[in-house]
Amino acid sequence: MTPGLGLRGAAAGRQGAAAGAAGRCGTIGHMALDPKIADRLKRTPDGLVPAIVQQHDTGEVLMLAWMDDEALHRTLTTGRATYWSRSRGEYWVKGDTSGHVQWVRHVALDCDGDTVLLKVDQVGAACHTGDRTCFDADVLDVTGAP
Repeated sequence: MTPGLGLRGAAAGRQGAAAGAAGRCGTIGHMALDPKIADRLKRTPDGLVPAIVQQHDTGEVLMLAWMDDEALHRTLTTGRATYWSRSRGEYWVKGDTSGHVQWVRHVALDCDGDTVLLKVDQVGAACHTGDRTCFDADVLDVTGAP
């Protein structure tokens, strides 16, 4: 898997341990992920980077998902949040089946290049359970707080 603009070409060689993920790394009939972006990414052994998703205007953390180069590429070129589903083994565009679309307003890499931050305009619930965020249902008590 290759986050963003599809790393099949130039980045495929950098995937090393992610060779088993190569089947999902191809482009979809257009350009691959910009090599300048691909070169900065630090992926898990299966070729993924975590994507933290935040509401653009409030800062609310909505969810965490996984991207490969192709998912990042699709996100950057369509303005729709696209992820790699580890459970289904396929790409998914947030909102295609639920109607809960994520319109991408801003994308950034963290200082190490091992996490992507998406700031989105979330339409409806972000969580597959129907909650606004994936962090609404199971809040933990902090007993050591000052």
